[in-house]
Amino acid sequence: MTDQDKAPQSADGQDASGELTAVKPEESELLVVTGMSGAGRSTAANALEDHGWYVVENLPPQMLGTLADLVSRMPAALPKLAVVVDVRGKALFADIRESLNALSASGVTYRVLFLDASDETLVRRFEQGRRPHPLQGNGRILDGIAAERALLAEMKEQSEMVLDTSILNVHELGSAVTELFSDSGPVVLRLTVMSFGFKYGLPVDANYVADVRFIPNPHWIPQLRPHTGLDADVSNFVLKDNNAADFVDRYVHALEPVLDGYRRENKHYATIAVGCTGGKHRSVAVAVELAKRLGELSGVTVSTRHRDLGRE
Repeated sequence: MTDQDKAPQSADGQDASGELTAVKPEESELLVVTGMSGAGRSTAANALEDHGWYVVENLPPQMLGTLADLVSRMPAALPKLAVVVDVRGKALFADIRESLNALSASGVTYRVLFLDASDETLVRRFEQGRRPHPLQGNGRILDGIAAERALLAEMKEQSEMVLDTSILNVHELGSAVTELFSDSGPVVLRLTVMSFGFKYGLPVDANYVADVRFIPNPHWIPQLRPHTGLDADVSNFVLKDNNAADFVDRYVHALEPVLDGYRRENKHYATIAVGCTGGKHRSVAVAVELAKRLGELSGVTVSTRHRDLGRE
């Protein structure tokens, strides 16, 4: 197909046929990386740098405007810029929201990646590194984490992408960042369908949570109990249930206007969590089927993640 044969695209990635397509911005990309201390900001920065991003770490938020202006003047020299902003800036970090609002008011396009992890995970990482939390002062590590969560609550709520790194090692986190920010540029919408077990807690980074505990449980079938939702016998057992099939159909249909709204609001990433009791049978089978069905929609890239598989 020649360039003349390709359907023209609008600025939001919609071609003449009305379908969504993967797009790469013509101007420089500005990514703000922030989140909880110990959640993997440095690992994410290294992964971005490995894939051609120019990374600036621990930048005072007040300098975002100056840096953005430099990027806009030199798009060829700095096509992909990532800025790591965090509480190490202490009092300077308090102005992060105002600095981002100023970027928006000046017409600068940016995205925010927020890295998070459970309190238990963060405590373990700080103890292993034998370093204090930057906000704990004379208190405990948990005191510093609580203070940081309060400080970042609004930032997390307004971030386009929230990535929970609780069960990711440095290599898995690097792969996750690579998947989100590949050399081909951001896709219009990237979804992660995650299975989980309610007995291990709700995923902190889920945009939507579906409960599939209404489906008959393979756990009570002796020949199915040792297997998982990735095995054909378990998957067939789960999905042959009329209620399960109806749920998947209706849930995909219900999500379609949501995904259209995400595109209009320039939101490129979302996590859909599917939970059962232990995250081994029903949620896994339904998550795989749901990801398959959502992947058939135009302009949507879908990956699956099974958070609690193997924990039993």
